[in-house]
Amino acid sequence: MNLLTTDREIPELSYDERGLLPVVTQDADSGEVLMLAYADRQALEKTLATGEAHYFSRSRQELWRKGATSGNTQQVTEVRYDCDADALLYLVRPAGPACHTGRRSCFYRTMAGEAAPSPGAVLALLERVVVDRLERLPESSYVARLHKRGLGYTAQKVIEEAGESIIAALEGKDEELLGETADLLFHLTVLLHERGTGWREVAATLLARHEERAAGDS
Repeated sequence: MNLLTTDREIPELSYDERGLLPVVTQDADSGEVLMLAYADRQALEKTLATGEAHYFSRSRQELWRKGATSGNTQQVTEVRYDCDADALLYLVRPAGPACHTGRRSCFYRTMAGEAAPSPGAVLALLERVVVDRLERLPESSYVARLHKRGLGYTAQKVIEEAGESIIAALEGKDEELLGETADLLFHLTVLLHERGTGWREVAATLLARHEERAAGDS
């Protein structure tokens, strides 16, 4: 899949003395930063031409297609460059962990500060689990049981959890509100995917509404 349209071409970029640019790789759906690597002109061209993440391995001094040996490929949805044109951002949908340790992200260690869960990353994790369960339908899975009982039952659970969330909020029971909201999001995720859609499409709808209203305010 060629990411460059016919009316666009690679801009002038400021490669370093080795002919490389740092590449930050980010999950296109959750926003989670997955890894930092490097790309030369060839790696960038391969990425744009194929839609799969390619990098330049500094240790091996060669072109590197992510997942060539591990199978943990990265489908690139967008390539951006920064204000100085000396760094790239790959937005990807990964087919497995980004890190050689087997972790989803290379940035799994905290040096300072307090690690806080990212709402986008957690929602993306929930969605991956739901999709996996709907594809495999393991007998022990609650998602599989929801699927077996039909769309109407899942829809009823969404209504039920929404009502319980409202009650918890009105009664000032904040801990219950968090739990009921988590249940609501879970069942809503199942409902969306039973209809062949997901949070990506919901996000696109929200963004389109925001941009439309922002344009009206200008």
